[in-house]
Amino acid sequence: MKTSNIAAALLTVSPAAVAGWTWTEADGKSINFTSVPGYFVQDDEATSPTGFDYATVNFGLINRTYPTDKRFDAAGEKTQWQRFEAWVKHLNSGCNKKRNVQYKVLFMGRHGEGWHNAAESFYGTPAWNCYWAEQEGNGTATWADPLLTPAGEREAYKANAYFKTRYETEKMPYFESYYASPLSRCTITANLTFADIQLPADRPFVPIVKEGFREGMTVHTCNRRSTKSQISEMFPTYRFEAGFTESDQLWDATESETDEAFAVRAKAVLDDVFITDDKSWISITAHSGAITQLLGALNHRAFRLATGQIIPVLVKAEVIELQPTPVFEAHEPYSTCDAPPVTSIAGQGCVCATATSSALPEPTASEPAECPSV
Repeated sequence: MKTSNIAAALLTVSPAAVAGWTWTEADGKSINFTSVPGYFVQDDEATSPTGFDYATVNFGLINRTYPTDKRFDAAGEKTQWQRFEAWVKHLNSGCNKKRNVQYKVLFMGRHGEGWHNAAESFYGTPAWNCYWAEQEGNGTATWADPLLTPAGEREAYKANAYFKTRYETEKMPYFESYYASPLSRCTITANLTFADIQLPADRPFVPIVKEGFREGMTVHTCNRRSTKSQISEMFPTYRFEAGFTESDQLWDATESETDEAFAVRAKAVLDDVFITDDKSWISITAHSGAITQLLGALNHRAFRLATGQIIPVLVKAEVIELQPTPVFEAHEPYSTCDAPPVTSIAGQGCVCATATSSALPEPTASEPAECPSV
């Protein structure tokens, strides 16, 4: 059995090893996640992800009643968000509350468009996957741990403005915890989205940077992070999870993370958040592929996000008996060319312009999640 460094590290997290609050009932056990349907339109199979825009539908919150309405909003004056917040609070503290169950509302936002996204659109998927994505840039744009394009910045500012309207007019609850992938497109998106919002003193914007929320770690340089010092210099108030290394020790220039390893990593980082964070309203700024894997770990329907899009999920987490450790291959070879390719063939790999053509497999299912047209 092979396990990736990041998945192995996250799988060993236990309440006894983490300072502060811990979900002690989960010690030595496993956690089963369920996305609770019926609260957001994204839960509904009839809602298409294609062209979906959170800003046209109140983040997707369904206009409905809750069992707590009669007591909490007898006069019918509260907003939909206030009534939903009261219901979530009841789920976590009601008289029938079980210590082995907790509920959280996770808002998972994809970063705004990065220069790697623009480059993939410019060169086309075969040339991007097989050659250009392995470069640092093209002399005009840099896409190694890329910054946001102007369009990507606008997507983040759009989210910023929309959150402000929800807080001001709809009384949407403020987030209690923030998390971000360490890749620059996510740390920047989170900052542009939340940093200037007037927040309650007890709910400040202080994101925790976690490796587990990274994109699938292909050989593409867009998935290699900057150093801890560089991230800290850009955002001095950001915090880092315990054990966050100075340099990127997880990215590999020759092999890519397998889909199985990616899925295990997504489940492990969710376990870590639920074990170490007792807050109910949580923001996560991550990537298309990472959010796809997180939704899978939550047993949510597939819902692919365009750049800058956001999906909320009401999550039920339940402690269950310890499950066997997953067995998976951590890495696999990745097909590339020494120059822009002729094309690529699904299931076969790159068709290179020279005799060095590789017969290695096409990029895995996790790859198109972030660096190609994402």
